[in-house]
Amino acid sequence: MRQLRRILIAGGGSAGWMTAALFARLFKGLYEIVLVESDEIGTVGVGEATIPAIKKFNELLGLDEDDFVRRTQGSFKLGIQFNDWSRFGSSYVHGFGVIGQDLEWLRCHQYWVKLHALGRAGELDRYSINTWAALANRFMRPRVDMPDSPVGQIAYAFHFDAGLYAAFLADYARARGVERREGRIVDVSLEGNNGFIRSVTLADGDELAADLFIDCSGFRGLLIGEALGVGYEDWSHWLPCDRAIAVPSERSTDFTPYTRSTARPAGWQWRIPLQHRTGNGHVYASRYMEDAVAQQILFDHLDAAPTGEPRRLRFKPGRRHAGWVKNCVAVGLASGFLEPLESTGLHLIQSAILRLVRLLPDAGFDQANIAEFNRQTVFEYERIRDFIILHYKATQRDDTPFWRHVRTMDVPETLARKMALFAANGRIFREDDELFAEESWIQVLIGQGVIPRAPDPLVDVTPMAEIERYLSNIEGVIAKCVSLMPTHEAFVARTCQAPPLASAAA
Repeated sequence: MRQLRRILIAGGGSAGWMTAALFARLFKGLYEIVLVESDEIGTVGVGEATIPAIKKFNELLGLDEDDFVRRTQGSFKLGIQFNDWSRFGSSYVHGFGVIGQDLEWLRCHQYWVKLHALGRAGELDRYSINTWAALANRFMRPRVDMPDSPVGQIAYAFHFDAGLYAAFLADYARARGVERREGRIVDVSLEGNNGFIRSVTLADGDELAADLFIDCSGFRGLLIGEALGVGYEDWSHWLPCDRAIAVPSERSTDFTPYTRSTARPAGWQWRIPLQHRTGNGHVYASRYMEDAVAQQILFDHLDAAPTGEPRRLRFKPGRRHAGWVKNCVAVGLASGFLEPLESTGLHLIQSAILRLVRLLPDAGFDQANIAEFNRQTVFEYERIRDFIILHYKATQRDDTPFWRHVRTMDVPETLARKMALFAANGRIFREDDELFAEESWIQVLIGQGVIPRAPDPLVDVTPMAEIERYLSNIEGVIAKCVSLMPTHEAFVARTCQAPPLASAAA
């Protein structure tokens, strides 16, 4: 067995520096790690909104959370609010964390379904502390000393400036021995006997060899796609949005602890509140909307003045046929792309890095490790894909050609099966290690208007009066807890207020 000696990361941004930071932390100098990035090439800068799994990544790095939030001009996130998705005027929150409390062996939503059909239950949002607190603009970290109380069950993630996050991790990685090489990769050399990557050549003529190459070059896929010829599976027949326009705006007084997604005629618009500005963007399908119209819609719906020029992105939803081939592993956009509707961009980077760490090869690159990495990657991408498609498929909207298309399109069998099972009796089952928990599926299915035809028959074991007391108690306890929480603004000001930047548009 021959150990790896040198790892080369091609590309910076969030993907490159997240990889470099975690490798530096876990490998502790065992390998020489070099990251190549070019000042000439900009980064996409996606990933300003996250999901709770990012906390595990930060914990692995040993980051102080308050310092991390300050350094990235961050804020906190309890979930995502979806407006106008099911129909005009509809609104619901996909909140992190639990829904109510189980009764006997059934989930809370099963009892809610029975009472809701009778007009004797409020909206599902009222039975989750995350969703209620989000709508009340309140936030606190969970009370670890009160695990049985709703305040002990708060789950959260972050909003932050992706550029500041990459710079923060770059400082972290370089302080722990990662070498940064500035330069543009102009050539990739392969071994003649096995097709492995031998080295990359920079524009200045320097040739950099390594044992393992991590492709963080973005949509281009410089190593995995261009050099090794790994193809791409296109999912645009299920996810027709293929463009985005992003623009920052002045910090809004509406400093919400949640991301907002508002459906538009051919896509949707995001709103992400940070301490120094608000991030905004419009994701849309170019076959249904002109670029100029998409930009006008975005600017017409900003809640404060723009502070920079709009940035345009073109993308193809889907994934590489394989994320690891020979001695090259794709991380981030080089591996695939799923629109940021459920804030999974940084998670897919994080999970790929951790998967590689768990399956780290020696210099022999045993195919068993590679095959397992690719199997897990395919499963993860496909299950996240299904969850995102759900938002489009489960809609009553038919006001534009875009919405008529997505509501009537065929969907993957894995999603069709889940939707049918839930529509029957409100049952949902998490498969293996798929990302989204049952609570996430429940909230989005019900929020999008998929109300089970009947609850689980075992609901009838519990007398109606007891069900009413049970749901009323949950609602009352959560209401009291939320009333005692500080506002999101006050919490940030007290714990992790960021210093002002030299430029509000930085």
